[in-house]
Amino acid sequence: MSDFNARHTRRRFQGSIGAGRAAKHQPPRRQEWASMTPAEILGRYRPGKADPLLVLDVLLELFNSLHTALEKTVSHKTRQERADFLRRFFRDLKLKARFATVPDPRNLGDRHIRAMIKVWQQDQLAPATIQTYLSFLRGLALWLGKPGFIRTPAHYGLTPAEYQRHEYAQRDKSWTAAGIDIDALIEQISAYDRYVGASLRLIRAMGLRRKESVMFRPNQCVIPFEATGLPLGQRQADRYVRIKEGAKGGRLRFVPLDSEQRIAALAFAQAVVQEDDAHLGDPRHSLKHNLRRFDYVMARFGITAEGLGATAHGLRHEAMIDHYTDKAGVAPPVRGGGDVPADVDATARLSAARLAGHNRTRASGAYLGGLLDRQAALRAQQQGNAPGASDDEGLPKER
Repeated sequence: MSDFNARHTRRRFQGSIGAGRAAKHQPPRRQEWASMTPAEILGRYRPGKADPLLVLDVLLELFNSLHTALEKTVSHKTRQERADFLRRFFRDLKLKARFATVPDPRNLGDRHIRAMIKVWQQDQLAPATIQTYLSFLRGLALWLGKPGFIRTPAHYGLTPAEYQRHEYAQRDKSWTAAGIDIDALIEQISAYDRYVGASLRLIRAMGLRRKESVMFRPNQCVIPFEATGLPLGQRQADRYVRIKEGAKGGRLRFVPLDSEQRIAALAFAQAVVQEDDAHLGDPRHSLKHNLRRFDYVMARFGITAEGLGATAHGLRHEAMIDHYTDKAGVAPPVRGGGDVPADVDATARLSAARLAGHNRTRASGAYLGGLLDRQAALRAQQQGNAPGASDDEGLPKER
């Protein structure tokens, strides 16, 4: 690698702790570790002598705040989930996979991984869960200086159906699809709990996540377009809502107040809060309590998969579908939308992805669904299984 690339790449080199990490996000190293390298620290814990779970805790203390590929730290949520999984993984090697002893993390072998994957298969874990678990194990392997130790899912005998995520929504998960009278139900909820009602109005109008809506500060989040820093050519309204608190990965985004629905949702939220800097949770309680309260209200009004057949997140799906429909002029594929020019579809998908707080256009597929493959659709038409002409003109191409 050239000197320039070595200086400017953000990819992490195996074996380094990462000089570029943000110190404020990394717990201070123990006093006795001040002048020691990770290898020297781990050398104090001899395999076969030290408690394996103690060694794991040392590894977590050294590396858990770090991204496995980039020179950056990960969120506290990721750290917690990764630590919880790894501790459970080693305990389950004995409790579920029936190994006589818990192995030292440095002695983890292929047989251990295979045994635990069989446990996951028996437990019928979702493909997304298995992918996440394997990702956490790849991180552990990197900490141990063993890149490539964790192989592909197929190597361990997993079928595609067991590990492949569905990138595109397979069905419409919106409240409309569940047959819910959205306005009437939100009115009922608002009468029962005005904070939760205000959050639901924001989710529907702006596509917020549950946590973003509860942490929303309606009097402080509104800023003029000039304060957003967005290019003049992207101006859609005079005022914007700034979303950062509660956002996934802390990613900042701006939502234009460009519709009556968004303006009304903001006005309702502003009428609910009692202080200028207040958020949309009961000020008497903590964020954790307010999130639990939100979930309780959803369950009370039957907004669950088992109840009305839709969740609070389904209202976010509603917002993305409505946004795409407004931009593209047709409903998205997940709602049976018709043909749309590729450039129009791409622009509408990117706009929906940004509204959702994602940087990748394809992330919108989780809400909007995928498009038909040109050739597959053509073959279906030629075989008489689909209406239309015998050529593939106008058929959208899957992205």
